[in-house]
Amino acid sequence: MKFLDQAKVYVRSGDGGAGAVSFLREKFVEFGGPNGGNGGRGGDVIVECVDGLNTLIDYRYQQHFKAKTGTHGMGKNRTGADGADVVLRVPVGTQVFEDDNETLIADLTEVGQRVVLLTGGNGGFGNAHFKTSSNQAPRHANPGQEGKEKWIWLRLKLIADAGLVGLPNAGKSTFLSSVSAANPKIADYPFTTLHPNLGVVSIGEHDFVLADIPGLIEGASEGAGLGDRFLGHVERCAVLIHLIDGTQEDVKAAYQTIRGELAAYDERLAEKPEIVVLNKIDAIDPDELKDKLKVLKRISKAEVMTVSAATRQNIDQVLYRVVSVLDEERAAAAESERRKVEPNWTP
Repeated sequence: MKFLDQAKVYVRSGDGGAGAVSFLREKFVEFGGPNGGNGGRGGDVIVECVDGLNTLIDYRYQQHFKAKTGTHGMGKNRTGADGADVVLRVPVGTQVFEDDNETLIADLTEVGQRVVLLTGGNGGFGNAHFKTSSNQAPRHANPGQEGKEKWIWLRLKLIADAGLVGLPNAGKSTFLSSVSAANPKIADYPFTTLHPNLGVVSIGEHDFVLADIPGLIEGASEGAGLGDRFLGHVERCAVLIHLIDGTQEDVKAAYQTIRGELAAYDERLAEKPEIVVLNKIDAIDPDELKDKLKVLKRISKAEVMTVSAATRQNIDQVLYRVVSVLDEERAAAAESERRKVEPNWTP
């Protein structure tokens, strides 16, 4: 299945059914009076978050969704049936935007969440509704209200606990394949990964979801290379694993390029917890490794871990570090929620 993380869709709610103009006609009933029923309500347009989906590919082949019109009212005071709703089923992590692609309507982060985008038109009143003491035989009814329509954008942001970022060919896909059952494409040329990949990592008694984000280059936040299209998937990650290719000459520039693009896209990305990892240490000599570690520690002002994703050297240490950071983030989030409920609470 192809990966698609953005789609533009036209939606329209159903028109209400028209009210009926009808009169009772029965033998021996001289003045039966009006008995036209009301029209049914038009169907709604609903977006629902469901399990089992990880792409918006369905919306590449169908972009128009229209709810059904309510059934018209009928004689004998019969109300028309409501029109059927149309439900757009989307994966977890989908955001719904207005046509300007900036105004957020809904952010669906849990299975089962449902949002009514457009409500159907009300059904029209039949002539029985208009009967009064002074007008006992009304000969008019209301038409149903028209439905509403709009264009919307669906944008998927993968929900992962940790995200792999780095320049093209930093070894992100190799790292993901080494620590999970994911099978991303791996080759010795840049931009091998053209869409994000997800894998479930198990280490000790812990499990977490790891996302491999396609390689970024300088200017990515402005659309260079694969552009900022996939940077949005990093927004939901609690921690970033910044992989740096140890075989390249200037590791300092590699680190600064990615940090600069994250900050240019969204300052909050640059503030996320980061684990700096120098990869491919099996391909460089010890003296060169020591020099590059010194450079990275100075520029990142943090501990720099070393791995070889190809040989799995030091992989477990990085994974345990990720678990540690995730536990700290979850504890901080739980404390923040607790304080909202109990402002005076102290741990």
